[in-house]
Parts: sequence; C-alpha cells; structure tokens
Amino acid sequence: MAYNNIIDRANDAGALIPEEYSREIIKNIPANSFVMEKARRLPDLPRNVRRLPVMSALPSGYFVAEAPTEGSIKQTSKAAWENVYLTAAEIAVILPIPESLLEDADYPIWSEVYPLIQEAFGVVFDGAVINGTNIPTDWSTALGGAGLIARCNTAGHVVSAASFADLYDAILSEGGAAGLVEADGFNVTGHIAALTMKAKLRGVRSTTGEPIFNTNPALASQMLLDGVPIAFPANGVIDPATALMISGDWSKLVYAIRKDLTFKVFTEGVITDASSPRQIQYNLMQDDMVALRAVMRIGVALPNPINRANGTKSTRCQFAVLTA
Repeated sequence: MAYNNIIDRANDAGALIPEEYSREIIKNIPANSFVMEKARRLPDLPRNVRRLPVMSALPSGYFVAEAPTEGSIKQTSKAAWENVYLTAAEIAVILPIPESLLEDADYPIWSEVYPLIQEAFGVVFDGAVINGTNIPTDWSTALGGAGLIARCNTAGHVVSAASFADLYDAILSEGGAAGLVEADGFNVTGHIAALTMKAKLRGVRSTTGEPIFNTNPALASQMLLDGVPIAFPANGVIDPATALMISGDWSKLVYAIRKDLTFKVFTEGVITDASSPRQIQYNLMQDDMVALRAVMRIGVALPNPINRANGTKSTRCQFAVLTA
C-alpha cells in the first residue's frame, strides 16, 4: 500500500460511514497497533498541541555543620522543568472499492472495510514510532529521535546478541538490553520482537536441557521474559535486519488521539502516485469504483525527566534495542 496516494479531483458523494462503525474503528485502532497497546494513552487532545512539563533538574540537599563553622550556613538549590510538546499529525488512507461490491445489498461492506482501516492506521503509527518511517518532524522532536530505534542509537542503548554468550545474557544480564534500561532508572515493562525471534527464544535451554523462556501458563500464546510479556508483531514493523527486539518501559511512551476521525466516500476523481508527472492509478468513473477516505490525527511523545540514576539527558533512555 502507498500511503501518499491522494484523490486530487473529486465530488463528495455525501455518503458517510455509519456512526457506529466510526466509533468502533477509533476504539479498536490501539488493538491493531503493538505500540499503542503497550504505550500509555493520554486523554484525547482538545487541540492540535499539548504541552507536557518535564523535570530537567533535581534539587540537592546538604549537610549543615554546627555554628560558627563555614558549613553551618544553609545552601540553596533548585528544580527546573522543560516542555515536551505532543503534536497531532494526520494519518490517512484511501480504500478503492469496486462498485459491484456495493451493489450487492447483502454484502457487509463496512464490516469488511473497517478492520482494514484499523490495521492500516496501526501499521503507519508503529512504523513511524519504531523505525521513523515517514515520521513527522514534531514527533521526532518529542521522541528524542526519528523513532525509538534512532533514540536508542543516540543513547548508546543498542546491544548485539553476538557479543554475549547466549540470548539470556544478551537480554537479561548486566550490559544486556534490559540491563541498560534498568541502569538508567527505568523498569522494563514489555518487549516487542521480530517474528524470527520467537524461534530463537524457544531454543534457549538450561544446562539440563529445559526451555528457559516459557509461555504464560494462564495464556498459552503469551511468552514471558523474566516475567515480562513479549509480543511478536506480524505487521512487519520489526525488521530483524535492523532490530531483533526492543525492550523498555512502555508506560513512559505516551500518545493521544484527536477526536476528528472523518470519512468520505468519493464516486468521481482519480487516485495518483507521487511521481513527477503523477501517474493515475485509478480513475473512479472509468474503473467503476468508489473510494473511501479515512483521516485521523494522533500525537506521540517520550518525555525524559531527569532521575537520580542517570542525570545526563542524551544517554538516559527508557528503551534498548537488541540486534543480531
């Protein structure tokens, strides 16, 4: 799918997706995004930008000696804050639909279409947040890098599995992915990994030959790493050539949705690519098609308040990346 395709000439048919589907889509989008599922959702944005004050300096305390020595005078300290801005960016998708499908009154067209919209929005969001794919500039600023992998690279939070004796050490030992996050004062609340990582983890055995990383007995499909759940996105956003796994404190990653998910159905117009000159992909009138356009706005940020474990902002990071 190309996310930069547009309808550059169209007449609004005035047909809106039923309201109940609109509510269902926006409710289920987080379930189709592995990042949204793990991150913390803030209240919906009332406007385009939300300011998040973040502490940038911690107060200090001092011992006071008995008078009249020099150290008997109480000293001053201060705390400071800086702003992180959560800015809504637009995500859109166009779904061309053959008219023959719409002509069949018994065909549940909306039931078929809205899961595709949820999936498409989830893929776009995850790709931007994790890999920086087509990431808006405001998001890069709010995340501290063009996606989480770039942020981890900047902070020195990237480790290679080849540098450790086995995957257990690469993930959980001192200097491993989880260890880097903890050394900066954060707790690992979850992992997301490439699908190929699942087989690698199943192959890690104890000295007696027993699997180390077992599934959750209460949920057979859930694998745990040191008691923390790990997910394996099947939407292609984790490329094993770039990262085998991302571990971190997902509660520190926040997002918010603007309540302006809109839909329009077009019966005339063309859909082009972004080449120069633009090439027509669909001509709705000639191809006997209609096109559903869905648009929403969402913002994401990774506030990085100072803490006692690591006072250096550039190297303090809530996430770490494991590579091959």
